[in-house]
Amino acid sequence: MMLTSINNSFEQDTHDADANCDGPDLDFVYSDVDGYQNEIAELYSYTEFSEFQMNVKAFEDQMELYDLPPNWQKQDSASQRGIVMKLVDQLEVSDRSFRMQAARCILYLAQGCWAEVQSDEEQHQITRDNVLVLYQLGVFASFIDLLNMEIESACSPDIVAVKITNVTLVDSTDIRVILSVLYIITETIRDERERGSEDYRELADSFVQEINSPLPDGELLAVKLLGMITRFCSGAAPQFPMKKVVLLLWKVSLLGLGGMDVLKNLKNEYRLKVGLEPITEDTLEVTKCMRASSPPATATDILENQYPKRNFKRSLMKQRFLDEPEQIDMEMGGNDGQTNANNGSGNGGNGEEELSQYYRPYDDPSSSASTTSTANPNNQPSLTQPPAAVPPVQITARLPWTPKVRQKDIDQFLDISRNKFIGYSLIGDHESLAGLPQPIHEGFKTLQRHMYMSLADVQIKKEEDIARNPISTHEDEIKLTPAEVLYQAILPNLPQYMIALLKVLLAASPTSKSKTESINIMADVLPRKMPLTATQSTKLTVDIGRHKEIIVKAVSAIILLYLKHFKINHVYQFEFMSQHLVFANCIPLVLKFFNQTITEYVNTKNSIPLLDFPSCVIGEQPDLSGDSFVYGGEMSDKSYSWRNVFSCINLLRILNKLIKWKHSRVMMLVVFKSAPILKKTLKVRHAMMQLYVLKLLKMQTKYLGRQWRKSNMKTMSAIYAKVRHRLNDDWAFGNDLESRPWDFQAEECTLRACVDRFNLRRYPEATQKCGNNGTAAQNAENAQQSNMMAGNNGCGNNGDANGYGNNGGGANGGHNQQQQLNDYGVEGGFPSDEILTHSDFAFFGHSGWWDRKVELTDYFKANYAVWLEEEVYNSQTDWDAL
Repeated sequence: MMLTSINNSFEQDTHDADANCDGPDLDFVYSDVDGYQNEIAELYSYTEFSEFQMNVKAFEDQMELYDLPPNWQKQDSASQRGIVMKLVDQLEVSDRSFRMQAARCILYLAQGCWAEVQSDEEQHQITRDNVLVLYQLGVFASFIDLLNMEIESACSPDIVAVKITNVTLVDSTDIRVILSVLYIITETIRDERERGSEDYRELADSFVQEINSPLPDGELLAVKLLGMITRFCSGAAPQFPMKKVVLLLWKVSLLGLGGMDVLKNLKNEYRLKVGLEPITEDTLEVTKCMRASSPPATATDILENQYPKRNFKRSLMKQRFLDEPEQIDMEMGGNDGQTNANNGSGNGGNGEEELSQYYRPYDDPSSSASTTSTANPNNQPSLTQPPAAVPPVQITARLPWTPKVRQKDIDQFLDISRNKFIGYSLIGDHESLAGLPQPIHEGFKTLQRHMYMSLADVQIKKEEDIARNPISTHEDEIKLTPAEVLYQAILPNLPQYMIALLKVLLAASPTSKSKTESINIMADVLPRKMPLTATQSTKLTVDIGRHKEIIVKAVSAIILLYLKHFKINHVYQFEFMSQHLVFANCIPLVLKFFNQTITEYVNTKNSIPLLDFPSCVIGEQPDLSGDSFVYGGEMSDKSYSWRNVFSCINLLRILNKLIKWKHSRVMMLVVFKSAPILKKTLKVRHAMMQLYVLKLLKMQTKYLGRQWRKSNMKTMSAIYAKVRHRLNDDWAFGNDLESRPWDFQAEECTLRACVDRFNLRRYPEATQKCGNNGTAAQNAENAQQSNMMAGNNGCGNNGDANGYGNNGGGANGGHNQQQQLNDYGVEGGFPSDEILTHSDFAFFGHSGWWDRKVELTDYFKANYAVWLEEEVYNSQTDWDAL
């Protein structure tokens, strides 16, 4: 509150027209998951409240059947294990009602026997103890068998014919019980493993090994859940509870593959194996030290919040930003704010002092003030001292990242220098400096000092060597890591899985419009009887919004987790998944998601704490009417929704991974007019989210035209201050020779050919299955489904209030870029059905195309001898040139 009032008074003093700075930075800390209690509470919808009592009733009836008191805590350890074993045996009976009664009893035990406790902490402790017993006695494996039975029965033609329409919460009652037990066991073990609990150490290792191993039917649990999502999206099983399925898939994948710490360790381990230095800068740690920037105000914001005339003209002359010098002084406790305010945009006063203030985008981790609360991104010993000995904060002008350069950039630098000073080039020579002047020598040494070799570069070079010399080049043994096992399992149906995940993400997106042909992800939240009172209607509205947010959170986390693990395991596995996401219109879908008032989405809290589990069942429950009906935003001490910020960052990271170093996909950002959408996202005051937005803007800056760059110089300065520098990268000017539009189509084709060659060599059987599954009819259906994501309300059709439509290298440049994408198969901003229908065969040379039988024409057969003579015998081949 103090900082908010200071900011407000400061804005009034300086007559600042910034309507976007609504307060201090968000105190959101990005991590793998939210708190344990929140993750468990999100498993249940508010409409499932009545089913909690059914679990207690089933437990009491079962205890009466065993002639035992209906109190779990009064039983000793041996008695408790005996009861669980009896319940496991009951899960195998043929009577469905008797079987599901035992399942509800086990769910009640996994929920912590909440009817016998008085606090959330007590309920959590009982859940922790019970999950330990349940897993040791084989409950998890038994419920997997129950899940298989439900999947088989749900997908039978008779069931589908009956339940194809008007699916409600009642239709998924049994399968929701099964998924809830599986989820609670998985999430509890994951949480205890992350905490380093001694009781769970051996059990957690055994559980991870189990979920990374095929089930008795030969299928991984993650693949089984992906199959459920695919069946749901195809309409074969509309009663599947999608929220619980994607939540369970997310936690199973997270526990089986590993989170951020595992990824960091794996990356350094793999780099050391191939002779590269480990990474010392971690993006997540560095961004914790950054400070968010005030976003640039749009023309509309300035007009709506205009001040007296003497300042109105000044406001329109420049773009509002993003770290004004006077604002930095106020936040950092530096010089007097009024002095800098008088200097305006920095034209007065000491230039070096203002530069130092402007280009300090984060608290230097090496300074003693910031190391007390954040980790050192360079993994160096902490210099933290007792508070009395802490020196004053030093304002430095250093940038947050060490600059990098690729070997390709060094070769280009040498080639240009040799042609300029000597007059010839040396192909394949990366070091010779003979005849070049001394400044070129110094520049070459500087570039070499900052050269960065990525793990992907080494893997690609290895693949090129194998393709060039398949006999003499030795291929390393394929290590069956969890990511490798998962990739081999999902490879045959990976395109269908990606389309299914994106369809679920589209249906849960707040910007998507309801369509009659779209999938119904609300089947497991809508009650059979619609609400009658205003209170019930409000509760259902909040529940639906909460339901969608949880699905977006889980799906975005799944896609990002798979992309990151596949990229470390092998870059071509990552590229294979990335290309299918791009073909399924993932890029316009993410942009469409952000084409909303993102600040409202981040601050929206669709939650009612009194209805969250276990608060809704422990203690005396108030009547949800009148004053007692309070939203989560009014009871929470945070000004944002954790899951919504988490989802936004995930989607931005996915977009960055799909587009990085891919010029054709960067052009898609330009054609979809993503710049104004991304600029609006800068309004969220969180450093990590702004960093990924600035990265996306940096990629396309060279294509946006001079006028756009001239109007957005403050954004350009923010990119310079916060995004890593690539030496010799003229991202701000557009002089890159390798970004010619006519090479975009060839770029994607070449990448697809390399990926197919990699898959066909390492996984021939799975690749053949993938090729056979990709029939023209299948791809046509997939194209139609994926194009539904874009719809007629494309994210780039609305234009920009700032006149963005005239950008893109001028009017002619934008027309030429659009024409190039039309040639590629993009009409009106979205991939056409034809490119998606035939891309797996004739266009991209998929391995399945070679299996097709080709019938030669009668004319060709009759003139075959002539063709052979002219095209084969008389054709001279220059083998040296070849």
